[in-house]
Amino acid sequence: MSNYGIHKLCRLALHDHAIRQALKDDPVKAMEQFPLTDEEKKLLLAGDVATLWERGASGFLLSYLTRWQIFGLTVQLYSERMRKAKDWRYPDGWQGVTSGRAATYQNV
Repeated sequence: MSNYGIHKLCRLALHDHAIRQALKDDPVKAMEQFPLTDEEKKLLLAGDVATLWERGASGFLLSYLTRWQIFGLTVQLYSERMRKAKDWRYPDGWQGVTSGRAATYQNV
């Protein structure tokens, strides 16, 4: 999976009104102009940001899609799905939670 196409789509959704509107009106057709695999298209259409992030896509760039509810993503739905993502940095289930100064750990 190449993340370039996903990142390009997210950036253009933020900066290009025509692309943004096309993604809202007919996402399948709009995605044809990006170098995306069939699997990436399927995950984007499903709004499966957790799986995309687990496979290396930028969570920051994916969050742009919530601003206009592209692929049905709202801030709340995005947050719920991302909380369920598996962080490859913590394969045993531990996640670092920072509060500003020191990291504390919780078993998820």
